[in-house]
This record gives sequence, structure tokens and C-alpha cells, in this order.
Amino acid sequence: MLANLLQQHPEIAAPPEPWLMLALQAFGTVDHRHPAGGRLIRAATSEFLGRIDRTLVCRALADAAYGQYLALAGKRLLLDKTPRNWLVLDFLESVYPRSPQILLMRNPYAIAASLKTTWGIPLESATCPPAIASCLADLALGQPAGAVASSLADLVLGLPVLAAHRGRSQTLVVHYEGLVTRTEAEISHLTSWLGCEPVGEPSVTAKVDELPFSLFGDRKILERRTTDGRSVQAWRDELSVEEMQAVTDLVGTELLTHLGYGEDLWYAQRVGVVDKGPQVTAEYRAIFRGCLDFLNGSTAPEGLSAESGEQGDAIQRWSDNVLPGADVSIANEAKRLVESKREQRAQLVSLIAARLHETLSC
Repeated sequence: MLANLLQQHPEIAAPPEPWLMLALQAFGTVDHRHPAGGRLIRAATSEFLGRIDRTLVCRALADAAYGQYLALAGKRLLLDKTPRNWLVLDFLESVYPRSPQILLMRNPYAIAASLKTTWGIPLESATCPPAIASCLADLALGQPAGAVASSLADLVLGLPVLAAHRGRSQTLVVHYEGLVTRTEAEISHLTSWLGCEPVGEPSVTAKVDELPFSLFGDRKILERRTTDGRSVQAWRDELSVEEMQAVTDLVGTELLTHLGYGEDLWYAQRVGVVDKGPQVTAEYRAIFRGCLDFLNGSTAPEGLSAESGEQGDAIQRWSDNVLPGADVSIANEAKRLVESKREQRAQLVSLIAARLHETLSC
């Protein structure tokens, strides 16, 4: 919604979620199935770029992409609204150290409700360990990380990272609650901060031209007719007490209060949510951080492959090393899932081999 409102300004372009900086940060990393060899490509590009200034290379690539888009749009500023840019904030700082950043904050309970109603992400506390276990099993088998674990990581790890980023001199914090209740004033302040002249009240019904044809972006904006404050407290009806408890456990009462949502925490506690203490939240953060590290390869065992027959043991070792004292049921569940998925994968490989043999015999 914020991107849609800002792109109505004649100087601002806001394409649906480019994800460009995430790709540039991982420049040289390709899928392990690449015919040239994923590890060879990564090693070779790292060696080559190590001889020059990698940051300048990434900036040149980004400048070329953003610049061409702006030229085609006939605008001056490009807003790169990508939800998971929180994963590469240090990289963004190095490539564009003077770039203005808009940090949009929202009540974590409302974020969770949006994950549930928009993307179908389950939130109950009992769901989290199996979801993480499934994610680990997929990672060990070389399959994409589960959407559940990835989306919850945005909540568990992304919020603390963004909260710590609020003091940056070139960062402007915008609160969702103020945006939907004082839309014209908030957008006027934002455009002025960006060095643009105000052009009147924006309309939420003015659609981003590319959004209906893009794979990215929240489709709910296509149904909106106006901005109002009804969505601010909608989470109270959309989340059960068990789901509120899950959010409280994942985010932590300290961060909820620090972000200014103590009143919402008080409401959740009034309907039955309890504070389980910072240790519970710390363990969840360790679990999700371990998932991301595993995905990045920083904790994955050397030589592990989908056919090695060692995935379950590797996940158990990963849990022992990364999560000392955490609930071992997560690792056990992941091990069980690996075993079942390995059997399914073997059946699939056999089927593909049979079809290939049949085709080549014709």
C-alpha cells in the first residue's frame, strides 16, 4: 500500500518487489545442479572478484538496472520495496551508504494475522517445531526451504534486525497505524523527506500498473478502495488466543514493548496469553538463525548430499551444535521427515530413469 501511494508521485517509481539487491549480494552463487558446477562457479567468481572491488561491481550492476527502469518510467527516484531486504542490510549500506531508507513498522500481531489470512501461514505454537523440522528436511535433501519457516523467520529474525536499524541517520520510520489513519499527512511528510514536492492527496484506488501481471506483491491492494483504521485492530478477531501466544513466544514481550506495542501485548495477556520469558524467544531465534545458516551452508556438514544416506544424522548433529539445550523433538522430527522424503525421492528417481530408458530405446 505504501509503495502504491508513493508511486503516484510523478518523480517516484515503485515496481512490485524487485528483490534485486538480494540477488546481487549472492552474485556468483548458482544452483548446485548447474551443468558447469555450482561450487566451481562460486569459487571462480569469488577468486576473480576478490582481485577487484566487489562493491563497485554490484553498485554498477544495480545502477544499470535501476537506471534503465527509471528511464523507461520517466521518473527520478526508484523505490525498491522488497520484504526480505532485512537479510542484506549491511550489503545495502556498503553499496549505497547514503541511500535513504524507509522503515515501515507494524504491530507484530497484525503482521502475523496478515501472514495467516494472506498466505495461509499457520501460527499455533505446536505448529512451529514440525514446520521447522520440515524445513530442515527439505534443506538436507537439497529442496527449497519451506514457506512456513521462511515466512516465520521474517517475524522472528527480521523484526529485531529492523528495530536495531531505526537509528540510522538516513532512515525514516513510518508506522502502518499512522499511514492508514493519516494517509495524506504521512505521504506528504515522506515525499518532502525524499526531496519531492507535494502533489496532493494520493488515492489507494490508483493501481500500480505492473502489479496485476507480476508474481510478486500483495494482491489485497487491488481490492482496496480507501485507507482506514479498521485494519489496525483486525488481528484481534483474526487470531485465536493460541495464535496470539505463538506470536508472543516468537517475537518476545521485550521487543513488542520496545517497538511501542505494549498496549496490544496487554490486550493479548488480558485474553489469556502468558509471558513465558525471554529464554523461549531466544531459543526460537536460535532455531531460525540455525535454519538460515544451514541454508547458507555455514553449518552444513562437508560432503553432505541427498544420496549419502546421512541427512538425518547430520540434522541431529546440527541441532546439537547450533541449539544446545533446545527441544530435541525438532531434530527428531526432521530426521523422521528426511527418511520418508528420501524414500519418496528414490521412487521418483526410479520413475524418471525408467521413462528415460523407454525414450532412448525408441
